Amino acid sequence: MNRVHNFKDICIARIRRNTTAFQSQVDVELPDAKDVEVTRNHADANYIADDYSKSQNWKDKTQDISKPIDSSDYYRQYSENPASSQSDTETKDKVYIEVLDTAYHPKQAAMPSWLPRPDHGSKWDASSIARLTNESRIILENNKEVSPHTLEPEPDSLLILTPVKNNAKHLARYFALIDKLKYPRNKVSIAFLVSDSTDRTQQMLIESRQWYQETAPADMRFKRFEIYRQDFFYALPRHQRHLREKQQERRIMMAKARNYLWTRALENEQWVLWIDGDLEFYPPNIVRDLMSYDKDVIVPNCLVRRKADKDRWKHSVYDRNAWQETPESLAMIKKLEESAFLVEGYKSLRTHRKYLDNFSKNQTIVPLDGVGGTFTLVKAHVHRSGVGFPAWLFQHQVETEGFAKLAKAHGYGVFGLPFYYIRHVVG
Repeated sequence: MNRVHNFKDICIARIRRNTTAFQSQVDVELPDAKDVEVTRNHADANYIADDYSKSQNWKDKTQDISKPIDSSDYYRQYSENPASSQSDTETKDKVYIEVLDTAYHPKQAAMPSWLPRPDHGSKWDASSIARLTNESRIILENNKEVSPHTLEPEPDSLLILTPVKNNAKHLARYFALIDKLKYPRNKVSIAFLVSDSTDRTQQMLIESRQWYQETAPADMRFKRFEIYRQDFFYALPRHQRHLREKQQERRIMMAKARNYLWTRALENEQWVLWIDGDLEFYPPNIVRDLMSYDKDVIVPNCLVRRKADKDRWKHSVYDRNAWQETPESLAMIKKLEESAFLVEGYKSLRTHRKYLDNFSKNQTIVPLDGVGGTFTLVKAHVHRSGVGFPAWLFQHQVETEGFAKLAKAHGYGVFGLPFYYIRHVVG
């Protein structure tokens, strides 16, 4: 039997008896040799098929390599003394020789299920190779690209984020308040997520974008104005939105919406500002005021105004999602089951937490354990580090309160301003 030439020692090949591959007097080329079983590192990888071509009588005897051996030693032993091998009757329909081969393909069973099965009876299709090469090139280019949100933040840049649903009647006031903000417009980007809306919210946002970015004076144009649409197919009548039994599923949907929005809209901004779509008032200086505290997460105190009588208004806390744990609330939490969901503002569930309106006058800024989303300023690095809005129970909370708990678990500071007021619409 001839030596096999011009190959690197990379595999052991098992070749069927009575095939051209077995009987060949020339170099064996494995890509065209169907009847070859290849093992690499003594792990099976097969080329099995019918007879490769016409058979010829082969008189040499070969040795069965049934145990792991040093391939180079065996090749040297076999080449020098083929008579030392076993008989034909012992090897039956297969003999095992070493082939020094450069082309190695694993058997199909060893390939991932999603890869196309190669046809080893035919030559490689050049177009397939070109396609794979092109796809590999695309992947490499993607790896080289830097996601915008990982770029070095632009100093003082601000991204305003607002998820909206059937918010058409509030949009005029929303933009009127935005326009009053005393903050450089060329530093401000704004992004909306429209979900499950059936009114004119989306169309009004499109029209607003066209006006601000194409028609408005240069000093009123946003750096970016983006609109996203993602429906979650969650329908809840407005009169049921504050029912306690609906809160967990409703807040989970809101968490998904917020996560969808910030993960797509955040680029190289330094700050992220979450604003409700139906606020009634906030001071024009509020952004700079909140930034001046230099906190990771900070919220003002959100109130709602109702008429007490004809000539008098009564203010009360609207956002009871901004709170501080107390010894009583922590003791209560220890007794809860892991699956218990906590929500504020219901007489049927006393959590014993301290809300922003329960602090004394000299406490201008206080640490919090929960926040709402009516007007929440966040340093963008908090989101970049992976802190989003849990759509699952995290320490008995989801969405914005879960966000505060998660941020604190990551070592970030969460604070509130008990006597810095903004106002939400009634309801």
